Amino acid sequence: MAAASPFARASLALLGDKAIVFGGERAFLMCGVERRSWVARGGRVGPEDERVELAWRFRELVDEHDGWTVFYQVRPESLPLYLDLGLTLLKLGESARVPLAEFSLEGRHWKSVRHSLRDLEKEGCRFAVVPAADVPVLLPELERVSTEWLGTKQTREKGFSLGVFAPAYLSRLPVAVVRRGDRIVGFANVLPGAEHEELSVDLMRFAADAPRGTMDLLFVQLMQWGRAEGYRWFDLGMAPLAGLEPRPLAPLWNRVGAAVFRLGEHFYNFQGLREYKDKFEPVWEPRYLASPGGVVLPVILSNLTSLISGGLKGVLGK
Repeated sequence: MAAASPFARASLALLGDKAIVFGGERAFLMCGVERRSWVARGGRVGPEDERVELAWRFRELVDEHDGWTVFYQVRPESLPLYLDLGLTLLKLGESARVPLAEFSLEGRHWKSVRHSLRDLEKEGCRFAVVPAADVPVLLPELERVSTEWLGTKQTREKGFSLGVFAPAYLSRLPVAVVRRGDRIVGFANVLPGAEHEELSVDLMRFAADAPRGTMDLLFVQLMQWGRAEGYRWFDLGMAPLAGLEPRPLAPLWNRVGAAVFRLGEHFYNFQGLREYKDKFEPVWEPRYLASPGGVVLPVILSNLTSLISGGLKGVLGK
């Protein structure tokens, strides 16, 4: 079913870390549970008629277990359904999608990127997309890069909304790599959407000695590869808290989120992430949280943070 979805991130179902709730013959959603919060990641996958029925089935299932129904990172076109379900909407940020038919490195905007790519080529760096069937033999090298990246970032694997370094998961998808000489210095596993609608990546990791600009090379070359393969969009993922209005009459969540986005740069790099993605000239689309509101909302947000971070240990220990 994941392979039949035009949305690339449906492939996260292959991780095996989330429960799968099915509806009809071709619809499903990915779900994680943290205390009373039942969180569906990214809405529902499948034909529209089956997705509507699945949303109600999920709502009823959660209610039977005295839980809270939560849909995380949902798209704007589905908002009327979530309102019908009796849920409250919060804007989480904006997702960057690059229209590949228009993507080009021509023009002044790309001058510094072209210069960086030429320097990397002089250092012997080259890009390749490795088919899923050939990924298993690369796993030891990819694991080395991943371990170095985690150590450099002083972080640990997350989960739920992001993939982790799991050999079985990585071996089911193509992997984009950057080599310097014969050594892999950066990689990202590739998430392909059905009907060449959308392309994206999940794990994006580089070695401690990777040359500056390695990930720029990977992204640019992968977008060019996707355009040549006929894909329409490249999904760069969400910039959290981007696009929230801090106006006096805006909801409290928007005002607080906008302040964190503006003032929390030292701790979270929200603006830096938005600026990095913006240089690829994407179309920005809002993403929302649909959940119960009122006094339970702070608890739901805490549960969601814990779920993404791999539990309380992940929240406290990076």
